[in-house]
Amino acid sequence: MFTGIIEELGGVLAVEAQPESARLRITGPAVTAGARHGDSIAVNGVCLTVVEVDDGAFTADVMRETLTRSSLGALTAASRVNLERPVALADRLGGHLVQGHVDGTAALLERTPGERWELLRFALPPELARYVVEKGSIAVDGVSLTVAAVDADSFTVSLIPTTLAMTTLGAARVGDRVNLEVDVVAKYVEKLLGARSAS
Repeated sequence: MFTGIIEELGGVLAVEAQPESARLRITGPAVTAGARHGDSIAVNGVCLTVVEVDDGAFTADVMRETLTRSSLGALTAASRVNLERPVALADRLGGHLVQGHVDGTAALLERTPGERWELLRFALPPELARYVVEKGSIAVDGVSLTVAAVDADSFTVSLIPTTLAMTTLGAARVGDRVNLEVDVVAKYVEKLLGARSAS
């Protein structure tokens, strides 16, 4: 479980393609401090398992399913990535409950600069639209954000200077694809209400 508060901007050192998967080597001195084989680290919002740790970098295997259902398949050496370690039970929940399970991807449609912030508008996949509400939470490339506005096929978030400087969203270009994870609470509520109405 994660909070969507990015700890570090990491860099992809290598992508090793394999027949049914890929192996990523990523630098991240902060998130690898104390990390061990088997630990989890979220990479652009995708929960990955650490295989090796050395010299401030870690290696993780990514299955084909994850490569095709997330934006990780487009990573190359020198790509920048958002990194977060799992939340500890004693930690503050600064963002919202994020599982690291990507629900879909979307393209950045528009950037609108403000005096000190920017509005970013993303496409909204139809199958996820019912879970996205104004002032609700959404994780974009693992970043916990508040939905500023939503319509039938897009949603907008407002990024403060810290988010622009400390996450990949600050450098995202129109057309770039990002990982989306909707609020898991909304999915559970839908399932519970559906079971109630079916009985």
